[in-house]
Amino acid sequence: MFTTDEFAYFAYGSNMSARRLVARVPSARVVASGFVSGCRLAFDKISNDGSGKCDCESTGVAGDRVYGVIFGVAFRDRVVLDRFEGAGAGYEPKTVHVETNVCGLDALTYFATKKRFGLTPYHWYKRHVLIGAREAGLPADYIRAIEAVASVDDSQQSRAEKEARLYD
Repeated sequence: MFTTDEFAYFAYGSNMSARRLVARVPSARVVASGFVSGCRLAFDKISNDGSGKCDCESTGVAGDRVYGVIFGVAFRDRVVLDRFEGAGAGYEPKTVHVETNVCGLDALTYFATKKRFGLTPYHWYKRHVLIGAREAGLPADYIRAIEAVASVDDSQQSRAEKEARLYD
């Protein structure tokens, strides 16, 4: 499943999009999809741009699940992943237990530390999340729940265009 030079990374937000993550962390490769129990997906992480980003929010309710993609990432790219994830500046790296259709495994993920209820993601950010969820074949009801999340235009049109070009 993983080489001796890799660690497991569980992406549940915009990094579920393989194209987005590989553009940031070239060694990343899709291994499986899975879920973390006792958590729910929220768009309440305060971004530097003022929008809402994803959080794997702990609920303690066993039936709650956050679905995502497990990637193998080279150890040499951990510092790059930490930088893109905002480790120590909005997200905290943690190890979580992820269930797949084959087995359970421990993986690195990032939990939001700077949160505010009522934030809204930009359209382009939500699109990354949806593309990744669809690529991974996550459950249809989970994808519908993401589709139902309100999103807004990014006032910085150039940033929105740059994010959209990733899929050209």
